[in-house]
Amino acid sequence: MENETALEIFAALSQGTRLDVFRLLVKHAPGGLPAGDIARFLGVPHNTLSAHLSVLARAGLVSAERRSRSIIYRADVGAIGRLAAFLIEDCCGGRLGCAPAELVPCCEADS
Repeated sequence: MENETALEIFAALSQGTRLDVFRLLVKHAPGGLPAGDIARFLGVPHNTLSAHLSVLARAGLVSAERRSRSIIYRADVGAIGRLAAFLIEDCCGGRLGCAPAELVPCCEADS
């Protein structure tokens, strides 16, 4: 992971509503939620939510899939694992075995 990618992820999550959206989607992983449900759960207007979801998607934290008239959003839990691995990759002077080489999500997205 590059510094710019990490900074984009941090910037996306540094706003309260976006952090709430991501955490809600993590709770509903791997199935995800329709945009309307996210708006209702968080009490966020649809147009505002759309802007927040766009920021999260650009940072690689969520993906979207159209299903009929709905768009289902899913958290990329692995993105946080990759970020955590990036943050600790030089732990203990980079000695092997000090920190996990890669953190993996506990669930996989439905295909």
